Amino acid sequence: MRVRLDLAYDGGPFSGWAVQPGRRTAQGALEEALALIVRRPVRVVVAGRTDAGVHARGQVVHADLEAAEWEALARRSDDAPEAVLVRRLRGALSRVLGEATGALEVRSAVVPPAGFDARFSALWRRYSYRIADRPEHWDPLLRGITLWHRAPLDVGRMNGAAAQLLGLADFLAFCRPREGSTTVRELQEFSFERTHEGVVVAHVKADAFCHNMVRALVGSALRVGEGLERTEWLHERLLARVRDAKTRLAPPHPLVLEEVGYPASPAEMAARAEQTRALRDEIAG
Repeated sequence: MRVRLDLAYDGGPFSGWAVQPGRRTAQGALEEALALIVRRPVRVVVAGRTDAGVHARGQVVHADLEAAEWEALARRSDDAPEAVLVRRLRGALSRVLGEATGALEVRSAVVPPAGFDARFSALWRRYSYRIADRPEHWDPLLRGITLWHRAPLDVGRMNGAAAQLLGLADFLAFCRPREGSTTVRELQEFSFERTHEGVVVAHVKADAFCHNMVRALVGSALRVGEGLERTEWLHERLLARVRDAKTRLAPPHPLVLEEVGYPASPAEMAARAEQTRALRDEIAG
């Protein structure tokens, strides 16, 4: 049976999401914790892989357990299996992470509708990116999730450039391509706001993101915000599908996966998974 887990994690102690031999990763820690509970290897599928140093407030994964394993969770408890699993995962993660306990938290566990797939059922992913462009806003307590930018930014110019990228397009200029995958994405939101505390926050939402896409988009917008490039520059690069020395990645530590969106109805969720899986198979093969 399939279980959906909603997670949050601090990317600082991890070498990214995906399992890597000899390195601590978010996926590796979660799978090790699950193995301690069910006493066998358990593979999880994630909505969106994050790079080293990138954080998440709204990450989603699924794992497949045997019905007997699920029922055994609540055998000695009056609580529902969902609540027991979350509680036991918290303890298992503490054993796995040691001094980094608390860097990864499982917020909830539910049995999703039939056909749910954390990756392929997703309609969109939404990220935020926090920037302090004035020394008076360089808060040492928030330096782990904020870019201290040393030049003032014009948010209006950045929004003017960002708006030109919205829609379905080939984002090769802002991606690191992977073999067998496409760089065509639907960018649904790309905007910047200066909050009441004076910090600039980027909001980026798309059906999916290719490798380094959000960091490349933000890094390019920073050049426009500083006045180093015209507001049309991002769109020109998009159309030219150019990757060169000006393709700068913004640092990873202010990037946060905020939320993953899924269809409202079970039938739509299963259909979305089948549609996305078929498209990926077509591209790969």
